[in-house]
Amino acid sequence: LFNDTIRYNIRYGRPDATDAEVEAAAKMAQIHDFVMSLPKGYDSLVGERGLKLSGGEKQRVSIARTILKGPAILILDEATSALDSFTEHQIQEALKKVSENRTTLVIAHRLSTVVDADEIIVLDKGMVAERGTHEKLLRKQGIYHAMWNRQRQADEAREILKQTEEVPLEGSFRAKKPVTRKRVTT
Repeated sequence: LFNDTIRYNIRYGRPDATDAEVEAAAKMAQIHDFVMSLPKGYDSLVGERGLKLSGGEKQRVSIARTILKGPAILILDEATSALDSFTEHQIQEALKKVSENRTTLVIAHRLSTVVDADEIIVLDKGMVAERGTHEKLLRKQGIYHAMWNRQRQADEAREILKQTEEVPLEGSFRAKKPVTRKRVTT
């Protein structure tokens, strides 16, 4: 990102874009509400290399720029890696629309990003190890299948942690602040 406003950074993808088009791209990239919460809105400065923004906010500004530009070939390199799962899902929907009728290359470790790809290429030690659709690779039960299962298990574990509630510890010691433990409810 450039040391300029959010508006400039999004519009950089297409300098002749109107403010309405910039805002529409920001909405698709799920960054509009955040921008509007800032005192100067789209005229807020992002700082050198976007230092005033979080990793996820930087990614969403960059995605808005890409959406606005609408390139013939789209290369997404870990485009949603700094996003929470909910925002990632919303942005994936926007990127699906932007990817229609254009060549799109998606580089990702988070496999949920590539589930709908026409073809997935799995690299192992710099070599093509597997290729196919998501369903085909799952049926093959190779490297992709193992990675998919590990990521699903990690996602399920995170979901269980979200569903925990605070429960006071029972005991005879005293603490200045209440000591708690988490109880998993399923």
